[in-house]
Amino acid sequence: MKRILLLPLIVAALCIAAFGQFSFNDLMKVRRVSDPQLSPDGKQVAFTIGDVNMTANRVVNQIYVADLDRPDRPPRQITSGNSSNSAPRWSPDGKKLAFTTGGQIWTMEPDGDRKRQVTSISTGAGNPVWSPDGRWIAFNSDVYPDCSDDACNKKRDDEAEASKVKAIVTERLLYRHWVEWRDKKRTHVFVAPSEGGKAVDLTPGDFDSPPYAASSGVDYAFSPDSKEIAFLKNPDKIEAISTNSDIVIASITDKNQKNITSKNRGYDASPAYTPDGKYLIYRSQPREGFEADRWRLMRYDRQSGETVELTRGFDQQVEEFTISSDSKSIYFVAGVRGRNRVFTLPVEPDFRLRIATHVKDLTSVSNEYSSSSGLNISSDGKTLIFLSNSMTSPSEVFSADLTSGSSKPVTRANAPLGLSRPEDLDWTGALGAKVHGFLVKPANFDASKKYPLIVLIHGGPQGAWMDNWGYRWNPQIWANAGYVVFMPNPRGSTTYGQKFVDEISGDWGGKVVVDLKNGVAEVIKRPYIDKNRIGAAGASYGGYMVDWLLGHNNDPRFRFKAFLSHAGVYNLESMAGATEELWFVKWEFKGMPWENPVLYNRWSPHKFAANFDTPTLVTAGEIDYRVPVDQSYQLFTGLQLKGVPSKLIVFPDEGHWILKPQNSEFWHKNVFDWFAKYLK
Repeated sequence: MKRILLLPLIVAALCIAAFGQFSFNDLMKVRRVSDPQLSPDGKQVAFTIGDVNMTANRVVNQIYVADLDRPDRPPRQITSGNSSNSAPRWSPDGKKLAFTTGGQIWTMEPDGDRKRQVTSISTGAGNPVWSPDGRWIAFNSDVYPDCSDDACNKKRDDEAEASKVKAIVTERLLYRHWVEWRDKKRTHVFVAPSEGGKAVDLTPGDFDSPPYAASSGVDYAFSPDSKEIAFLKNPDKIEAISTNSDIVIASITDKNQKNITSKNRGYDASPAYTPDGKYLIYRSQPREGFEADRWRLMRYDRQSGETVELTRGFDQQVEEFTISSDSKSIYFVAGVRGRNRVFTLPVEPDFRLRIATHVKDLTSVSNEYSSSSGLNISSDGKTLIFLSNSMTSPSEVFSADLTSGSSKPVTRANAPLGLSRPEDLDWTGALGAKVHGFLVKPANFDASKKYPLIVLIHGGPQGAWMDNWGYRWNPQIWANAGYVVFMPNPRGSTTYGQKFVDEISGDWGGKVVVDLKNGVAEVIKRPYIDKNRIGAAGASYGGYMVDWLLGHNNDPRFRFKAFLSHAGVYNLESMAGATEELWFVKWEFKGMPWENPVLYNRWSPHKFAANFDTPTLVTAGEIDYRVPVDQSYQLFTGLQLKGVPSKLIVFPDEGHWILKPQNSEFWHKNVFDWFAKYLK
């Protein structure tokens, strides 16, 4: 008998509206809906839900299926257990789902029955992709590039595990990335028979596919006839200074390869074939070495070899896309003023017309006050499946009728949280530029009271605060700890056009500081803000800005009373020599320290340590290779030697983000205790 587990709602635990509270513990009870996948017949959606297991100190994901033609029937949980099950992918005939569990690819029927292991590769398998004929499943695995078979990989791993010598040896840059050492293995794309059997390495050699720099998801795709596969490869010798990734087409049978983007020196990513086989669509950035350049949507004609940009004149970043089954339309996501919107354009537009003529904004189909992602289009082109979330609502799967423009939820994994909707703010920044951000108030906000203000500064610096749901820097738990939260999107922020993004490079402490301070000065005009109780917190570049403000906390309009710097860039010179993605510092500061010392000296916070006098909490992860932990050590040393009230918290088992639930709980407690000490 089939076991059907109904999707429960967390109602009692999350009914916070009556209490006006939303704490870290409430955040951990929120169910994490993600990865919607529409079945080929358009009748079902597979997706995952992650639940926090505080005791096990991790998030466990399971796979669910919802019936679109039976909205009265709750979604069914089709996997279970203590291990995560993820990445559900429908077979072309809709009779099976491929998924990942235990580090291998499996298949099962849509009701969860007849589970069958497809791969047994010793190095593990992830990110399955079906071939259109259903015969193959592509996946990726980290292998030793000089090994020709799995037996060799297993032997090498066993020897490394048994050896008492754990030395790191490398002869190339980009030998580590984010939280892992990359001195020996490479990521390769494999194919295996969908019924199980020997896996074949389609990208052998001493390179990563996809490259770390360009990875935007799976980044490999089968052609409609299942005879070739497109994948990414960085042809440059020194990967640490290169954002170049090319799209290569390889034959499944004879392994002949063709590089179709060799002329572009920037990122090329996200290859996808039109179902009719005429074109290959992909995203691309033109400027070499700049990871925050505008993502364009490109079209490669497989017969003529012609490549054209479909989004020329569209001044926003294409984050993701999907192609209609009739090969006529592309649906894509792009950020606009802090919200991810859905757009559509023809595969074959009339380029004689303005971009606004053929790019259509479908915001009304999703929601003006939310962010969308995870796009799926039905085979008849009438229904769009996507994730929708906002600062007040965690992600849920939605279905939109493209004919009527109406939409409705497919999942209701979480009860309404009763949170305050963010307010949009606009003010004038440096050189008269218009700047935008958000203001978040407690759920039980009382305009007659005075509230301390917390300014949250985003990282990147080419990033943005979005009206979306988050689990690391969730503004709602800050607001409901008793603060009004200001989230500015100053220079460098995405979703405001590429010129606005570009204007922070080489100017890290310049126009952006004016943007930020003018925003704070505008916010504190509100009668419910206590301008004598202002704190600021940020991570990565946001941490850099906190470190910079530490040395420049002298605005006559207001003064910060307390800071939090998480994984902040403090000493630009030492950062440049220790971070792994060297293209970043080379672009942002126009070279390495010995090539352009002027910018490093001008914008390094450590040069202004003599001015430090504001209480500061410093936090970091010890295995952070993006902003190495020594940056936080140096900052804390300067604070202590200056006699400034300060505390250092380092997590030995965390990287750039504090991800483990118990570590996150400890971090939030200390952060809120710190600000309460100085702002309440």
